[in-house]
Amino acid sequence: MQHAVTWSVPSNSLVGFTSDKKRILLLSERFGAGHTQAAHALAFSLRKLSPHVETCVLELGSILNPKTAPLIIEAYRKTVTVQPKLVGYMYKTQYHRSLNRLTTLALHRLFYSHAMAVVRELDPDIIVCTHPIPNAVVSRLRRLGLNVPLCTLITDYDAHAAWVSPAVDRYFVSTDKVGSKLAAHGVTEAQIQVTGIPVHPKFWETHDLPTKAETRKRFGLKTMPTVLVMGGGWGLMDANHTNELLTRWREHIQFVFCIGDNEKLRKQLSSDPRFAHENIHLQGYTNEIDQLMDISDLLVTKPGGMTCTEALAKGIPMLFYPPLPGQEEENCSYFTEQGYGQPIESAHTVTKWMHQLVHDYEDVLARRQQFERNVSRYHPRACADSIMKMLEEEARPAQAYSISTR
Repeated sequence: MQHAVTWSVPSNSLVGFTSDKKRILLLSERFGAGHTQAAHALAFSLRKLSPHVETCVLELGSILNPKTAPLIIEAYRKTVTVQPKLVGYMYKTQYHRSLNRLTTLALHRLFYSHAMAVVRELDPDIIVCTHPIPNAVVSRLRRLGLNVPLCTLITDYDAHAAWVSPAVDRYFVSTDKVGSKLAAHGVTEAQIQVTGIPVHPKFWETHDLPTKAETRKRFGLKTMPTVLVMGGGWGLMDANHTNELLTRWREHIQFVFCIGDNEKLRKQLSSDPRFAHENIHLQGYTNEIDQLMDISDLLVTKPGGMTCTEALAKGIPMLFYPPLPGQEEENCSYFTEQGYGQPIESAHTVTKWMHQLVHDYEDVLARRQQFERNVSRYHPRACADSIMKMLEEEARPAQAYSISTR
């Protein structure tokens, strides 16, 4: 299928559907990596579930505004890192307010004026949004006559009213509690399905000892207590306090600091003598986080919904950096209450865990194995299963809008 792109975007930026299979369009935005990760994880599960499905994941703002979108995302990143309390204040004061029609109209006029053209060109059978902004944009398109089922996947352990729109057919949520919060925003019970947050199936796979040994060899790691440290992509590691406490244990524990593409952080840590040790590894961007989790005994991370869900699937215990105000606070509360992780409240928290890894390592391994056996999880395909059922149940109109049929 050829795409006749008629607005000012690079001709290769719109990679869509290429066959007559059932088409599922997944829309996200790059405000943090988790939203798009969830979209790709769900897309993979859908394709694995059925050979008759084709998926397309788009960060809609980046497609429609390839020059403006990175500037907006960078401004958001700076606000999150420099003024987190402001972000938290906005999150809480607007918690019970949906994005109103004036806001969605402004979003559409300023950034998403060609959204309908993208949807018409791709001609999906169903749309799934993993971020509130494309969710609001598509909801507006439905009010303007778009006749395509719309699903919303909430990628945290909280339910802000910004996710809510009467145009949404189905909400996929992480827990019963999040479903109750949606109901408090006026969403009907029939619209809510508790599926858990989908993660890539590789996070549910288990590996034998030879495979883990090969992973260690590939990353240049030893067979010893290992701590995986994440959150560096946006510079959200607590490099001046928590990480300094961690490095004190470098003679007995090896650390893998995942810093993504953050070159500034790489230079900062590389020039710090505390990180100049054979048991400290600075890991750039990798698609093998699942394998690093396999060979690690503890994850130190900011409590992002996607990372924590992936860690839950791997059964790895977590220590949380101080959460950003808003949804990260709710994520941290959920995983702490369930016994899956612990917030770093003081130096004692770090010291206690490091001491256990050094002096009670066998007990740490045994507890992780017990955790993997007992932890209550949703099936990784639950969300994909629900979407497939919707496709089977929905009798799609022959002419959803004024375009030629396939």
